[in-house]
Amino acid sequence: MNSADFNKQNNSEAVPAAVKRRSPAALVRETFTDSFFIGKVLTIALPVALQNLLNTVTNMIDTIMIGSLGASTIAAVGLANKYFFVFGLLVFGICSGSGVLSAQFYGNRDLANIRRVLGLAVIMASIGAVLFMAPGFFAPGVVMRIFTTSPDAQAIGVKYLRIVVFSYWFMAVNVAMVQMMRTVGSAQAPVFTSILAIAVNIVLNYMLIFGHFGAPRLGVEGAALATLAARVAEFIALLIVMLRIKVPHDFSEDTERPKVRIEEKAYIFRGSLGDFIGWNRRFLSSFFSTSVPVILNEFMWGLGTTLYSVAYGRMGDNAVAAITISSTIEELMMVLWFGLSAATSVILGNELGAGRLKEAEDHAAKFCVVSVVMSLAVMVLLFLIRRPITALFAVGPEVEELVVRILNVLIIVFIPKMLNNIIVVGILRAGGDTRWCLFIDTSGVWLVGVPLAFLGALVWHLPIYIVFFLVCIEEIYKMFFGLWRVSRKKWLRNIAIEV
Repeated sequence: MNSADFNKQNNSEAVPAAVKRRSPAALVRETFTDSFFIGKVLTIALPVALQNLLNTVTNMIDTIMIGSLGASTIAAVGLANKYFFVFGLLVFGICSGSGVLSAQFYGNRDLANIRRVLGLAVIMASIGAVLFMAPGFFAPGVVMRIFTTSPDAQAIGVKYLRIVVFSYWFMAVNVAMVQMMRTVGSAQAPVFTSILAIAVNIVLNYMLIFGHFGAPRLGVEGAALATLAARVAEFIALLIVMLRIKVPHDFSEDTERPKVRIEEKAYIFRGSLGDFIGWNRRFLSSFFSTSVPVILNEFMWGLGTTLYSVAYGRMGDNAVAAITISSTIEELMMVLWFGLSAATSVILGNELGAGRLKEAEDHAAKFCVVSVVMSLAVMVLLFLIRRPITALFAVGPEVEELVVRILNVLIIVFIPKMLNNIIVVGILRAGGDTRWCLFIDTSGVWLVGVPLAFLGALVWHLPIYIVFFLVCIEEIYKMFFGLWRVSRKKWLRNIAIEV
């Protein structure tokens, strides 16, 4: 198909005919009997889910180790990591927006622009890292006072933060590399680099927190050093792996450019500096019109959810410890959705970039079905294991009971919470409908979640699990807006051909 034919096809399907209507039962049956669809999902979702599972288990082990140092220590590290959480969301926004374009370029077989996306993503992520590293190193006390009024938690958090901020740049570039690898079909390789980083982190945690194997006993400072070492090790491993990813044999440049022989460009992410920074005006316009709303989305959502922690931090160390532990367990339950949302974004992005708009619409419906069915299964599992898993943290009966009650609330809102992840991070972003993602997420947090968090914590003085329930009302609000936007089909766009 030549370029004119492709443009004609793309324009003719700008608003595709509606996918045939099916009953919910028929849609569920068709989803789980579509072996081609399930195979594509598993190829991406399982490696991403496994990688996030490993990271979550590591965070849980960290929390358990640090928890042995007392409630104030676990609260301090949890609150210090909220600063990292905001930074991480900024990086995720940059890399998620980049991934939207990269996935569509890969579907359109445009190697040159994939490299340009990587170059711009690394530069922007690095700038973000520096902006967060400076306050964390030079004014850690100011940062900690934002999150807690406890002098003990502030003092401990300062020690941790001043060291761990040096891992931020490595983390930012690591995320950019992993995101780009996933969009070109190499989701498995980052799993092995994560295993290396996790091993380094756990071993050094054990040595430096408690002073084993002849190492000094450094407490929270040891945990920070272990995190830094793990990020550096992961960066080196990812760089080696990424430079070895080859161009598929059926891959070619887009048809408007001269053909190149595969052996002349055998590796996707190797090239001269100009290959990674040769941006023209149209490329930059598409990149920023897609990425900036995602960056603002993640940053504003992250800032809003961080204000939840500010509200929680005024409720005492036990409340903060309970939220920290329940958040760790929540992340463990969500690992499948990290993989599923990544698969949604990549698969739909590839289909949209290749001009297969009807297939993208059909697969979007199937991703929603998969999310709901998985949610039901996880809700049952979480109900059964919530007390045994909480007991692992050994933080005392009062905190344990608070954690169990928070998890009970999580079970109630699990379906809309997970469905929102698929809709916003996967479906709408895949087609570049990032402005609506920005509206849905930020309005949910700032108009619903944040006001209810502060009212519940500081005005009504409710228990932590009730405040958590008030915050979760935002998920129901977001679900209705998200489903409505998906039904409008404005996200069914081929961005790659526009560039």
